[in-house]
Amino acid sequence: MRLCSSVPLFSSVVLLTFLSPSVSGHAPQPSAAAQSIFGFRDAAAETAAETRFLAVPDPKLAEEHLRTLTQAPHMAGTPEDKATADYVAQKFRQAGLDTEIVEYKVWINYPMEISVDVTAPAGVEMHGPTREHVDGDPYDDDPRVVMPFNGMSPSGDAEGEVVYVNYGTPEDFEKLDKLKIDVRGKIVLVRYGQNFRGVKEFIAQERGAAGVIIYSDPYDDGWRRGDKYPDGPWRPDTGVQRGSVGYMFEYPGDPTTPGIASLPSLPESKRLSPEQSAQMPKIPVTPLSYHDAAPILQHLSGPDSPREWQGALPFTYHVGPGPARVKMHLKQDYQFRTLWDVIGRVRGSELPDEWVVAGNHRDAWVYGAVDPNSGTAATLESVHGVGELLKSGWKPKRTMIFASWDGEEEGLMGSTEWAEQHESELANAPAYFNMDVAVSGPKFGASAVPSLKQFLRDVAKAVPSPKGGTVYETWQKVDHAGSLSAQSPAEANDDNRHAPAVSVKGDVAVGDLGSGSDYSAFQQHLGVPSTDISSTGPYGVYHSVFDNFAWFKKFGDPDFVYEQQMARVFGLEALRMADADVLPYDYEEYGKEISAYLDTARKRAEDKLGDRPLDFSAAMAAAKHFREAGGKIRSKQKNPPRDPARLNQALRSGERALLVPDGLPHRPWFRHAIYAPGEYTGYAAVVIPGVNEALDKGDAERARQQLAVLAAALERAAKVLEGYR
Repeated sequence: MRLCSSVPLFSSVVLLTFLSPSVSGHAPQPSAAAQSIFGFRDAAAETAAETRFLAVPDPKLAEEHLRTLTQAPHMAGTPEDKATADYVAQKFRQAGLDTEIVEYKVWINYPMEISVDVTAPAGVEMHGPTREHVDGDPYDDDPRVVMPFNGMSPSGDAEGEVVYVNYGTPEDFEKLDKLKIDVRGKIVLVRYGQNFRGVKEFIAQERGAAGVIIYSDPYDDGWRRGDKYPDGPWRPDTGVQRGSVGYMFEYPGDPTTPGIASLPSLPESKRLSPEQSAQMPKIPVTPLSYHDAAPILQHLSGPDSPREWQGALPFTYHVGPGPARVKMHLKQDYQFRTLWDVIGRVRGSELPDEWVVAGNHRDAWVYGAVDPNSGTAATLESVHGVGELLKSGWKPKRTMIFASWDGEEEGLMGSTEWAEQHESELANAPAYFNMDVAVSGPKFGASAVPSLKQFLRDVAKAVPSPKGGTVYETWQKVDHAGSLSAQSPAEANDDNRHAPAVSVKGDVAVGDLGSGSDYSAFQQHLGVPSTDISSTGPYGVYHSVFDNFAWFKKFGDPDFVYEQQMARVFGLEALRMADADVLPYDYEEYGKEISAYLDTARKRAEDKLGDRPLDFSAAMAAAKHFREAGGKIRSKQKNPPRDPARLNQALRSGERALLVPDGLPHRPWFRHAIYAPGEYTGYAAVVIPGVNEALDKGDAERARQQLAVLAAALERAAKVLEGYR
């Protein structure tokens, strides 16, 4: 990929030379050459602060944090989860942050009785879920390990013939239609991958299935990828992916309080009943290992599955129905349970009402060494670095907030409830920075709203890589070489966060934000510009008992040098945004991406609608207007006035202007005109979702109406940017 050759004044990042890969806490040293950072009139003080900060995050301390955080299973709402909140709060306070633990009351389930039995054909025995175990793992026999289950599944009993539907995408179900196989009243068996597990459930429910079983096929994250744990990083036979199947594409957060913070003091009259909630599935669903799924698949008849549906188990996959027959028995314990968000603040010295928020979730399905506590350990070392700056007398211009979210795994709950509680204050927030899976390997990747994509690249240029050079340089090499042969967590987790819909800049690709992590409420509900970062590698133990400290120490980051790297990147994002004279957004790149989205949608419309043409001219003209307004305001960002308050207000308001007051069709909680999680993907971003989802349904009238809504949002945002003179 070709790099841009022109670097405008103020847009080149701090040029740092490094004495070493800096894996032992040594500070990278600034060069003697003149330096500039986009958004800063004089970068000398910022460069000095960043150099001091980068020297602090310590691999050994990150290892100590991770060992402590993962010593016990700590599912949201448990006493062990509260212990991790107390630990994080203690470390925040030690660093000098004003810290509180904020409680929310949310509707979630724990499993009481979960069983899946093969009842036919005669002589086939399978009683699942089999307890996860491999010889030599020191963690898998802890009695506190929760049995495999799916969060947000209803209780229920279902029995029927099994039909295999590959990944359970809309296209997979359409292929069943062509085979004249009906899933009504059947148990649908699908494998993890391609889309969010809740979407698999949703489509099966729409089509009348009696129940859903989701299993992990060794083709996707097991031995076909390489040696399975404990000999390698991939999923062993009994490994099970837990996870929520709540309909987060309707809205995330507590299912009983869409748009309202679920504070313990909230009156019951303000809550929906769970039965009324659009987030709650209606048919039972539960996960299995490939050890338990194999006897079911092996005893299906009917047509051979389409060959691309064939997994890696050693027999031909058939679609059924039957003769394999399965009985599901699920008894869930639903209650209102307490979550504990940990919020640490450093008050801004000049602009205290502008909050720069950096967050990572803390709760895990079991131990959560990679997901999420590699992120928590890195966050704590970011906070450690900020604490050392505070001791030196430094203060940020804007308020910095570090958040340790709870209940993310159940449905992005802690972050969503906090964001809904603080909607008015967040109207002035310049950015939200997310880190979930910080480290499962060495491959750096990032996603962002387009206005922050160059900001992310610039931050990566200022952080040393364990491989030598900068994070940006190693990122660039991988980007030029193509994807690694090893599957990343983004792929293994059905999460395509790091794949941009288009690339309009000759630079490393920064992905688009869909859903599946805690930026959702900030970006898609409130219009706070957001980013998400991770460092990935071969990782097959997602949401299983084997995502533990032993796996991480052996395969994820043995020396914790990538933990140090991620602490530096995450902290530097927050520092740079908190201290910038002018907010470092790039609306010109944003406008170019939107124009490319519209080009793609126009071609789709021709294919999908044929003789019902859509007029894209108004939306294309609005995108051009927005792009040009972005270019004009960027020239002002490079030469800012002495008092940039009005300029920054226009920059902040540009993103908010892209919110649609009525929200997206049928799911009003999602208000962003440009990005949303897909109704039928869940994790992956759908760009210009109102238009593209209307095209998915072949609904020309809805597409026409959504083009008008999009054009109005783009014109609104362009006028906001042009309003600054």
